[in-house]
Amino acid sequence: MIESDPAAITHQLAHLRLEHRDLDLAIDRLALDANADELTVKRLKKRRLWLKDCIARLESALIPDEPA
Repeated sequence: MIESDPAAITHQLAHLRLEHRDLDLAIDRLALDANADELTVKRLKKRRLWLKDCIARLESALIPDEPA
């Protein structure tokens, strides 16, 4: 999943951040709904956490390796 091209990584980051934001909004909407399916909310939260991990991995891939 991690590519070496910084432009591709930046594009992927933008896409993942957008999806993460959309999930945030969906989870917030479902939290306000008393009839919301708990399993759906849990799955969305799990997906959001996975996206957060992917974003962190890609952000670290953008940091150049420098010898100590």
